Amino acid sequence: MIRTVEPDPHVSAPVLAAYSYCEAVTGQQARNFAYGIRLLPTPKRRALSAVYAFARRVDDIGDGALSPDVKVARLEDTRALITRVREGDVDEDETDPVAVALAHAGEQFPIPLGGLDELIDGVLMDVRGEVYETWDDLKVYCRCVAGAIGRVSLGVFGTEPGARGVERASEYADTLGLALQLTNILRDVREDALGGRTYLPADDLAKFGCSAGFGQPVPPPDSDFAGLIHFEVRRARTLFAEGYRLLPMLDRRSGACVAAMAGIYRRLLDRIEREPEAVLRGRVSLPGREKAYVAVRGLSGLDARHVSRRTVSRPVRRRS
Repeated sequence: MIRTVEPDPHVSAPVLAAYSYCEAVTGQQARNFAYGIRLLPTPKRRALSAVYAFARRVDDIGDGALSPDVKVARLEDTRALITRVREGDVDEDETDPVAVALAHAGEQFPIPLGGLDELIDGVLMDVRGEVYETWDDLKVYCRCVAGAIGRVSLGVFGTEPGARGVERASEYADTLGLALQLTNILRDVREDALGGRTYLPADDLAKFGCSAGFGQPVPPPDSDFAGLIHFEVRRARTLFAEGYRLLPMLDRRSGACVAAMAGIYRRLLDRIEREPEAVLRGRVSLPGREKAYVAVRGLSGLDARHVSRRTVSRPVRRRS
């Protein structure tokens, strides 16, 4: 469970209460995310909890049982909240703790609030029942619901002065978000199918004989389901390798946070690769002790140092 917000003479009681609510939401609803942000210093931890609580609200609207029209209206209400935060129009004595916490976080850190608008755009794609024909199509969705959150989080983390290649930090944060989201998609293949959603690109499904979908706890007849999963795992690993270039650009504790969250998802990817059909039987997860190990490894800086050495020995190539 994430730590309770501690008293701070520089933060008012209503704002502390708002942060406490957001940290409780994070600890209860996002165990993997919480393992990472608990490594941060208090101000950054609070700010990211506010971001997560807002994102959770948006996701819950999209995943709920409301009619599409009502979902669209409620999502636009959340977009109006972003506008109010941007314009400094949220009072700390308001009754919505997410609004109060997000507004305070936005005052303390250069959070690119447009990323939260992108999140809403991505969830609207879910509400409309978008189908993704190609990986390029799916990347648009992933950038909205995950890459954008990576860029928002970078506003809280900041970058180290003089860090090599720092002009590409936002790009790497976005790419790491894509890697996390693709891992989520693989983990939730069965759950999404039962909810009437298919995220994997239609051309990939066709290539591996999986166009019939995943409505059963076994692969589609005559399909190469393992081949499909291994193909997508390789794609996710490539994204992780690129996104990890962000780590040496962050301070120690921010880097530990990112390394912990990404490390948990990379280990999920390992499990999915070893036993592809497991994702058709239920949600693949890691035991708490393994998550704790990943968090300690992140705090040690091992991943950041490894990436830093690799980057020095192999210069970054700019995309044409």
